[in-house]
Amino acid sequence: MSHLTLSDFEAVRSRIAPHVRCTPLVEVGALKQPLPVINPVQLKLECMQVTGSFKPRGAVNKLLSTPSDQIKRGIVTASGGNHGLAVAYAGWIAKTPTTIFLARNTPAIKAEKLKQWGAQVVIEGAVWDDANRAAMAMAADEQRPYFHPFADPLVIAGQGTLSLEILAESPDVDTLLVAIGGGGLISGVSAAAKALKPDIRVIGVEPVGAATLHDSLQAARIVELSAINTAANTLAPRRTERINFEIIQNHVDEVVLVTDDQMETAARWLWFEMGVAAELSGAATVAALLAGKYKPGASEQVCALVCGAGTDGIAALAHPLAQ
Repeated sequence: MSHLTLSDFEAVRSRIAPHVRCTPLVEVGALKQPLPVINPVQLKLECMQVTGSFKPRGAVNKLLSTPSDQIKRGIVTASGGNHGLAVAYAGWIAKTPTTIFLARNTPAIKAEKLKQWGAQVVIEGAVWDDANRAAMAMAADEQRPYFHPFADPLVIAGQGTLSLEILAESPDVDTLLVAIGGGGLISGVSAAAKALKPDIRVIGVEPVGAATLHDSLQAARIVELSAINTAANTLAPRRTERINFEIIQNHVDEVVLVTDDQMETAARWLWFEMGVAAELSGAATVAALLAGKYKPGASEQVCALVCGAGTDGIAALAHPLAQ
């Protein structure tokens, strides 16, 4: 299933429908001063998805596509937080033991939410890559299914159902802006979007301090970063994987970089303007627009994915925008 077709994505949409939400697509108009003026944009509010991010789409598809006798052994993953919540949700659906490995840079509130979904939480290593090695070792030792957050065709296919929703509701969209961590979201979204509308543009957004795909695409090979320097921990693996890299090479038009400060400004704007609580990763695409890192053409219709909920914008009430 490494080559995903439109019929694959449509089948996944039907499979996961009982367990995920069709999230709102909201037109916000021009983003006016004191922020830069740009074209009217639409926001896909996947921060309103169950567990607070897009991740259940892939995790539930993985769950429902794995033999039940394997699922009964318990499931395992490593996460920056959001994928772990989605896998915990999948484990809750299946009523099976779920173990989530987190790096030390994961916000404590996400660890607490994981426990509320009934998952066992293990803290391992400084960044996601460290936690991932430990998770894969447990899965192998105990013969439990491992739910990779981005390098699994079933997970990628689940994330791609976002494109089906967006283009069904707004078929005239010219460009999708998508945040990139390991690359699972943009792999699925770009493959499904191009299958439906070959001329659509897909723009990736990464933190300056975790430019994994940006650097890999420039080098025409997978680059492993020597260090991560961003507070957006859900966008911060040191490397992508071959399946994601190849899909992104084929389907993503450009990757732009934003700073943590720009993501914080965007998160504050989302809270002040719309009452949307987005974490840094969720605000990354809006940051690319507000900071002029991606400048739409005169009549270009843009949809930006707000991929994860959080409290990074709540400080808006004390920010100059609110005065």
